[in-house]
Amino acid sequence: MRAMRLRHPWAAADGAFTPLELDDVPDPAPAEGEVLVRVSACAVCRTDLDIAEGRVVAPRYPVIPGHQVIGRVAGLGPSVSDRREGDRVGIAWIHSACGVCRWCTRGEENLCPYFESTGCDAHGGYAEYVTARADFTYLIPDLLSDTEAAPLLCAGAIGWRSLALTQMQDGDALGLTGFGASGHLVLQLAQKRFPHSAIYVFARSPSERAFALELGARWAGDTAAPPPEPLAAIIDTTPAWKPVVDSLAHLMPGGRLVVNAIRKSRSDQPELQRLDYATHLWMEREIKSVANVTRADVRALLAFAPENGLRPTVETLPLERANVALAALRTARGIRGATVLRFDLNNDTL
Repeated sequence: MRAMRLRHPWAAADGAFTPLELDDVPDPAPAEGEVLVRVSACAVCRTDLDIAEGRVVAPRYPVIPGHQVIGRVAGLGPSVSDRREGDRVGIAWIHSACGVCRWCTRGEENLCPYFESTGCDAHGGYAEYVTARADFTYLIPDLLSDTEAAPLLCAGAIGWRSLALTQMQDGDALGLTGFGASGHLVLQLAQKRFPHSAIYVFARSPSERAFALELGARWAGDTAAPPPEPLAAIIDTTPAWKPVVDSLAHLMPGGRLVVNAIRKSRSDQPELQRLDYATHLWMEREIKSVANVTRADVRALLAFAPENGLRPTVETLPLERANVALAALRTARGIRGATVLRFDLNNDTL
């Protein structure tokens, strides 16, 4: 099968930013309790970039990234009874959890110390075939196309979890810092779930700010710009520290900042020296991080999306251009919504 593999984390000494190599590798075989999935689409996530650049370290290399996978079940391992060949399924970031620790038994499998991730701890969906535990796959609603469903498996699901962690109520003002794949879905989620809440978007790029206004944001400005009113909650989806410090100053007393990022860059870490207790933290302001997702998050979002008309804005590319998609994330240029690798495309069609 064809696969885009990361042989080792990319470094500046490697030259041009092409961390993934197109290889022919043996088809995987499903083990006990697993299914084999023929991949039709895989959305590109900033976490894939974190893996490619080594901020998130895989336990072994080469590794095949990709954790927003849509495809058809092409084979069943022993003991699989709840999936059939031909089922259209999704595979998300949560590859497995132990199921017996204190966090798993409390419905917090995202915090399991034995949590394993798709596309990092296990090979992911930048390949024609992938295996996954059957009980960690999701049946995809008929109303969602492959390209619509793929970004929902992480960008949407982590947005769902982030929105829940804000603990906001309808009518509370919400801020979104950064406006990529997750941010543009959170905006639509918030509009559906909190119809009386004003949503304000902070983004460096004028095109991202314009896109946010198109989708119904009440206001859009630069990350440091003061919003029209203090905010009850802000969700940060950026890789940087500056928006964290700026956001805290925009919160009302008792407001909560939810940081939706698996890693933060060290390049602007000195921004934290601007942190002032009275300005940014006093008056019971809070900071809450988001760690991974649970299967319940993914299921809830997949049920919500078709019933409420939640649809991502998507650009499609063939598998061979995965490096192009990662490079666009790296420079934060030219992205409108989510990028999805399609396996029925090739370079000759573009």
